[in-house]
Amino acid sequence: MRNIKKSIAFAAVSCLVSLAGAGGAVAQEQPKHGGTLVLGAYQAPRHLNGAVQSGMATALPSTQLFASLLRFNDKWEPQPYLAESWKWSEDGKALTVKLRGNAVFHDGKPITSEDVAFSIMANKANHPFQAMFSAVESVETPDPHTAVFKLSQPHPALLIALSPALSPILPKHIYGDGADLKSHPRNAKDVVGSGPFKLKEFVPGKEVVLERFDKFFLEGKPYLDRVVIQINPEDTTLLIGLERGDLQMLPFAGDPTVLRRAQSNKDIVMLNKGYEGIGAESWLAINTARKPLDDKRVRQAIAYALDKNFISKALTAGFAKQAVGPIISSSPFADPSSNPYKLNLEKAKQLLDEAGLKPGANGERFKMTIDILPGTVALSKNVAEYARTQLKKIGVAADLRTSADFPSWAKTMANHDFDMSTDIVWNWGDPVIGVHRTYLSSNIRPIVWTNTQSYRNDKVDKVLEQAAVEQNQDKRKALYGEFQRMVNEDVPIVYIAEVPYHTLVRKNVGNPPASIWGPLSPLDEVYLK
Repeated sequence: MRNIKKSIAFAAVSCLVSLAGAGGAVAQEQPKHGGTLVLGAYQAPRHLNGAVQSGMATALPSTQLFASLLRFNDKWEPQPYLAESWKWSEDGKALTVKLRGNAVFHDGKPITSEDVAFSIMANKANHPFQAMFSAVESVETPDPHTAVFKLSQPHPALLIALSPALSPILPKHIYGDGADLKSHPRNAKDVVGSGPFKLKEFVPGKEVVLERFDKFFLEGKPYLDRVVIQINPEDTTLLIGLERGDLQMLPFAGDPTVLRRAQSNKDIVMLNKGYEGIGAESWLAINTARKPLDDKRVRQAIAYALDKNFISKALTAGFAKQAVGPIISSSPFADPSSNPYKLNLEKAKQLLDEAGLKPGANGERFKMTIDILPGTVALSKNVAEYARTQLKKIGVAADLRTSADFPSWAKTMANHDFDMSTDIVWNWGDPVIGVHRTYLSSNIRPIVWTNTQSYRNDKVDKVLEQAAVEQNQDKRKALYGEFQRMVNEDVPIVYIAEVPYHTLVRKNVGNPPASIWGPLSPLDEVYLK
């Protein structure tokens, strides 16, 4: 039990956690009830059910419509939400959760342990993040307000997997009808959850309109009457709406042009807090199954050819922090000293010589293609163009390839039909959830955001397997430090920058979301001044 208590900030969890305040936001004044918060989003959700779909597009509305068992504050500490308390077994292979007695779904039906059991097992079967609940063998329901997670092995990532954006609790009486959960008609129409807001209207590609749920289980909340998510793929257009006051909040703003413009507007507050759990990194993914990229000396040469300090200062106007490894610096498991690569063109040339890639008469050693992740400029298109210029200096000719749209790029990656590509990938709180998927050899699959690099290292697999079950925080951190050093040695990925996400809000917005999940948190504490 002692070791379990030390596990990631989950570990602020002791043997029994009593009911406590739930948010991560810092109050600025006495909150007021009423008003409509209009929030801008540049990605359009296909549906609103976060139990079967990851990503910001779905999570923004899903976390308002569906409550989860836990939520987290800004210190990585789990807080009560639908669960009022939870308790680990001595061996770390069982978690007992006690539910609130006053929680109901939007249709008035009470939330019971049966709904919890159904939701967790449905998530396990349908969510793209298979590692979240892979250790959960069953969820027992000894009474309507008690759920017992039975695990095949200790799973220290479990608590953070119970966050709003990762495991919404669904009404079994609606989703347990035998229909395919991934295409269930109630994912987008007549959605019933238990979150602070209920669905009023969903116009795909345009907007999601949410209304206050008057029977929300947290007394007096939410403060807002409505939340309207307006969708527009042009972030500059969304910023104009914020400047005019048509929008009050613009989350996930990361383009340096947008950030510079917002920085100069006295009516806009820029918040870079609230993305620690999301942990977005920009990188260059390398297909390690293709020659000559299957030689780690070639991949190391690519890493030495790039100046991440230049990328941060020139391409992101200084807003982005340099990325140094597979785990983002805001994580409790980060090892900032694990990346040895600094700009060194001579070292890069030496490595290519050692790999037998001598320059030809035209100075060219080999050719390759760099694919560009659509929808981003500074940390995708511009990084690709910069990489092409730098690689030419060491005798590598790189052509740039653009995709017609995101699905086309995703298909290219899923088919492993690339040499190198820009990409942005999230850590998702615990490495088990968002990091392992990129490096485990067992996860080389024809699906985007898996191990599409075809990277194989038996020692890495073993260390990640150990870290996934290690209950002692210090030992777990040491294992992840070892993992980061091995991966940086092998270079299946060249880490570029930590995406400088900001939440931009008008000054009349109180309690903007500031937990580790930021805007992917319930907005029940946000109010308009």
